[in-house]
Amino acid sequence: MGESHQQLRRVSDRYQWEKDRALLPEHERRDSGATERDTGLTREDLEFQIEFDTARATAGLATRLGVAEGTRLLRRTYKTWRRGDAAPLSLIRSWLPYDLVAANPALLSAENEPWPGGTHHQLSTIGVEIDRVVDEVTVRRPSRAETRLFDLTPGTPLLVVHKTSIDTTGRVVEVAEVALPGDRTQVVSTTRLDRWPASGDTRRG
Repeated sequence: MGESHQQLRRVSDRYQWEKDRALLPEHERRDSGATERDTGLTREDLEFQIEFDTARATAGLATRLGVAEGTRLLRRTYKTWRRGDAAPLSLIRSWLPYDLVAANPALLSAENEPWPGGTHHQLSTIGVEIDRVVDEVTVRRPSRAETRLFDLTPGTPLLVVHKTSIDTTGRVVEVAEVALPGDRTQVVSTTRLDRWPASGDTRRG
Protein backbone atom coordinates (compact mmCIF):
# COMPACT_ATOMS: atom_id res chain seq x y z
CA MET A 1 0.00 0.00 0.00
CA GLY A 2 1.05 3.65 -0.19
CA GLU A 3 1.37 3.60 -3.98
CA SER A 4 0.40 6.81 -5.76
CA HIS A 5 -3.10 6.38 -7.14
CA GLN A 6 -5.01 8.19 -9.85
CA GLN A 7 -7.35 10.84 -8.46
CA LEU A 8 -10.99 10.87 -9.60
CA ARG A 9 -13.32 13.89 -9.55
CA ARG A 10 -16.98 12.98 -10.06
CA VAL A 11 -19.02 16.08 -10.92
CA SER A 12 -22.83 15.97 -11.12
CA ASP A 13 -23.03 17.73 -14.49
CA ARG A 14 -21.45 14.60 -15.99
CA TYR A 15 -24.97 13.27 -16.62
CA GLN A 16 -25.98 16.06 -18.96
CA TRP A 17 -22.64 15.64 -20.71
CA GLU A 18 -23.30 11.91 -21.11
CA LYS A 19 -26.81 12.51 -22.43
CA ASP A 20 -25.58 15.08 -24.95
CA ARG A 21 -22.88 12.67 -26.15
CA ALA A 22 -25.50 10.03 -26.95
CA LEU A 23 -26.62 12.19 -29.89
CA LEU A 24 -23.14 12.50 -31.43
CA PRO A 25 -21.88 10.42 -34.37
CA GLU A 26 -20.24 7.14 -33.36
CA HIS A 27 -16.69 8.26 -34.18
CA GLU A 28 -17.08 11.15 -31.72
CA ARG A 29 -18.65 8.95 -29.06
CA ARG A 30 -15.69 6.58 -29.31
CA ASP A 31 -13.16 9.30 -28.54
CA SER A 32 -13.74 9.38 -24.79
CA GLY A 33 -16.20 8.53 -22.05
CA ALA A 34 -17.19 9.56 -18.54
CA THR A 35 -14.14 7.99 -16.89
CA GLU A 36 -11.82 9.98 -19.12
CA ARG A 37 -13.75 13.13 -18.21
CA ASP A 38 -13.57 12.35 -14.48
CA THR A 39 -9.84 11.58 -14.49
CA GLY A 40 -8.32 13.56 -17.36
CA LEU A 41 -6.95 10.31 -18.79
CA THR A 42 -7.32 9.13 -22.40
CA ARG A 43 -8.89 5.90 -23.66
CA GLU A 44 -5.38 4.58 -24.31
CA ASP A 45 -4.52 5.14 -20.61
CA LEU A 46 -7.32 2.85 -19.42
CA GLU A 47 -7.95 -0.86 -19.05
CA PHE A 48 -11.40 -2.35 -18.57
CA GLN A 49 -12.77 -5.53 -17.01
CA ILE A 50 -16.47 -5.96 -17.79
CA GLU A 51 -18.77 -8.85 -16.92
CA PHE A 52 -22.44 -9.37 -17.79
CA ASP A 53 -24.75 -11.97 -16.28
CA THR A 54 -28.35 -12.27 -15.16
CA ALA A 55 -29.79 -12.08 -11.67
CA ARG A 56 -33.17 -12.12 -9.97
CA ALA A 57 -34.32 -8.96 -8.26
CA THR A 58 -33.86 -9.11 -4.52
CA ALA A 59 -36.37 -7.30 -2.34
CA GLY A 60 -34.11 -4.24 -2.25
CA LEU A 61 -33.49 -4.12 -5.99
CA ALA A 62 -37.16 -4.75 -6.71
CA THR A 63 -38.11 -1.75 -4.60
CA ARG A 64 -35.55 0.50 -6.27
CA LEU A 65 -36.52 -0.59 -9.79
CA GLY A 66 -40.26 -0.73 -9.16
CA VAL A 67 -40.54 -4.36 -10.30
CA ALA A 68 -41.70 -7.56 -8.69
CA GLU A 69 -39.25 -9.44 -6.50
CA GLY A 70 -37.63 -12.20 -8.57
CA THR A 71 -37.85 -10.26 -11.86
CA ARG A 72 -35.03 -11.18 -14.22
CA LEU A 73 -32.34 -8.48 -14.44
CA LEU A 74 -29.28 -7.84 -16.55
CA ARG A 75 -26.40 -7.35 -14.12
CA ARG A 76 -23.31 -5.52 -15.37
CA THR A 77 -20.03 -5.21 -13.47
CA TYR A 78 -17.37 -2.71 -14.54
CA LYS A 79 -13.84 -2.30 -13.18
CA THR A 80 -11.62 0.34 -14.75
CA TRP A 81 -7.89 0.79 -14.19
CA ARG A 82 -5.32 3.35 -15.18
CA ARG A 83 -2.97 1.22 -17.28
CA GLY A 84 -0.20 -0.17 -15.09
CA ASP A 85 -1.96 0.49 -11.76
CA ALA A 86 -2.65 -2.34 -9.33
CA ALA A 87 -5.91 -0.84 -8.01
CA PRO A 88 -8.96 0.08 -10.10
CA LEU A 89 -10.43 3.56 -10.24
CA SER A 90 -13.91 2.31 -9.41
CA LEU A 91 -16.15 -0.72 -9.15
CA ILE A 92 -19.59 -0.29 -10.71
CA ARG A 93 -22.48 -2.74 -10.50
CA SER A 94 -25.52 -1.94 -12.63
CA TRP A 95 -28.92 -3.62 -12.92
CA LEU A 96 -31.52 -3.17 -15.68
CA PRO A 97 -34.79 -5.05 -16.32
CA TYR A 98 -33.77 -7.87 -18.67
CA ASP A 99 -36.95 -7.80 -20.75
CA LEU A 100 -36.44 -4.08 -21.37
CA VAL A 101 -32.89 -4.28 -22.74
CA ALA A 102 -33.47 -7.59 -24.55
CA ALA A 103 -35.28 -5.58 -27.23
CA ASN A 104 -31.76 -4.97 -28.59
CA PRO A 105 -29.71 -8.19 -28.20
CA ALA A 106 -26.48 -6.20 -28.63
CA LEU A 107 -27.10 -4.73 -25.17
CA LEU A 108 -26.88 -8.17 -23.56
CA SER A 109 -23.24 -8.88 -24.45
CA ALA A 110 -20.15 -7.60 -22.65
CA GLU A 111 -18.29 -8.05 -25.93
CA ASN A 112 -19.84 -4.77 -27.11
CA GLU A 113 -18.33 -2.82 -24.20
CA PRO A 114 -17.12 -0.19 -23.66
CA TRP A 115 -20.13 1.05 -25.62
CA PRO A 116 -19.59 4.39 -27.41
CA GLY A 117 -21.92 6.84 -25.68
CA GLY A 118 -22.52 4.62 -22.66
CA THR A 119 -25.87 3.76 -21.10
CA HIS A 120 -27.64 6.82 -22.51
CA HIS A 121 -26.90 5.73 -26.07
CA GLN A 122 -27.58 2.06 -25.30
CA LEU A 123 -31.06 2.86 -24.01
CA SER A 124 -31.71 5.20 -26.93
CA THR A 125 -31.46 2.18 -29.25
CA ILE A 126 -34.59 0.78 -27.62
CA GLY A 127 -36.48 4.08 -27.54
CA VAL A 128 -35.68 5.01 -23.94
CA GLU A 129 -34.59 8.53 -22.96
CA ILE A 130 -33.29 9.17 -19.45
CA ASP A 131 -34.98 12.21 -17.91
CA ARG A 132 -33.13 12.43 -14.60
CA VAL A 133 -30.56 10.66 -12.47
CA VAL A 134 -30.69 10.52 -8.67
CA ASP A 135 -27.42 9.99 -6.78
CA GLU A 136 -27.41 9.06 -3.10
CA VAL A 137 -23.89 9.05 -1.64
CA THR A 138 -23.06 7.06 1.47
CA VAL A 139 -19.83 6.24 3.29
CA ARG A 140 -19.06 2.81 4.71
CA ARG A 141 -16.23 0.57 5.75
CA PRO A 142 -14.89 -1.56 2.91
CA SER A 143 -14.95 -5.32 3.12
CA ARG A 144 -11.62 -7.15 3.25
CA ALA A 145 -11.97 -7.95 -0.44
CA GLU A 146 -12.62 -4.27 -1.26
CA THR A 147 -9.65 -3.18 0.85
CA ARG A 148 -7.41 -5.49 -1.18
CA LEU A 149 -9.01 -4.54 -4.49
CA PHE A 150 -8.55 -0.79 -3.99
CA ASP A 151 -5.22 -1.09 -2.12
CA LEU A 152 -6.65 0.88 0.80
CA THR A 153 -4.80 1.88 3.93
CA PRO A 154 -6.59 0.44 6.99
CA GLY A 155 -9.33 2.79 8.14
CA THR A 156 -9.91 4.34 4.70
CA PRO A 157 -13.65 4.43 3.88
CA LEU A 158 -15.45 3.70 0.65
CA LEU A 159 -17.75 6.21 -0.98
CA VAL A 160 -20.75 4.45 -2.50
CA VAL A 161 -22.95 6.25 -5.01
CA HIS A 162 -26.41 4.69 -5.29
CA LYS A 163 -27.53 5.82 -8.74
CA THR A 164 -31.10 5.66 -10.06
CA SER A 165 -31.85 6.50 -13.71
CA ILE A 166 -35.45 7.45 -14.51
CA ASP A 167 -36.85 7.81 -18.04
CA THR A 168 -39.20 10.41 -19.45
CA THR A 169 -42.25 8.32 -18.49
CA GLY A 170 -41.21 8.19 -14.83
CA ARG A 171 -40.02 4.57 -15.05
CA VAL A 172 -36.79 3.47 -13.36
CA VAL A 173 -34.65 1.92 -16.11
CA GLU A 174 -31.37 1.34 -14.27
CA VAL A 175 -30.01 1.26 -10.76
CA ALA A 176 -26.31 1.12 -10.04
CA GLU A 177 -23.87 1.15 -7.17
CA VAL A 178 -20.54 2.87 -7.73
CA ALA A 179 -17.84 2.04 -5.16
CA LEU A 180 -15.08 4.66 -4.98
CA PRO A 181 -12.00 4.69 -2.72
CA GLY A 182 -12.39 7.51 -0.23
CA ASP A 183 -8.71 8.51 -0.22
CA ARG A 184 -8.60 9.52 -3.89
CA THR A 185 -12.13 10.53 -4.88
CA GLN A 186 -13.84 13.91 -4.87
CA VAL A 187 -17.60 14.13 -5.42
CA VAL A 188 -18.79 17.55 -6.61
CA SER A 189 -22.51 18.37 -6.75
CA THR A 190 -23.74 21.23 -8.93
CA THR A 191 -27.33 22.48 -8.66
CA ARG A 192 -28.54 24.68 -11.50
CA LEU A 193 -31.15 27.26 -10.44
CA ASP A 194 -33.95 28.61 -12.60
CA ARG A 195 -33.49 32.24 -13.64
CA TRP A 196 -35.71 34.92 -12.16
CA PRO A 197 -38.30 36.38 -14.56
CA ALA A 198 -36.84 38.65 -17.23
CA SER A 199 -38.71 41.60 -15.75
CA GLY A 200 -36.23 41.56 -12.88
CA ASP A 201 -39.06 41.78 -10.35
CA THR A 202 -37.37 40.34 -7.26
CA ARG A 203 -39.73 41.86 -4.67
CA ARG A 204 -40.27 39.71 -1.65
CA GLY A 205 -43.30 39.79 0.56
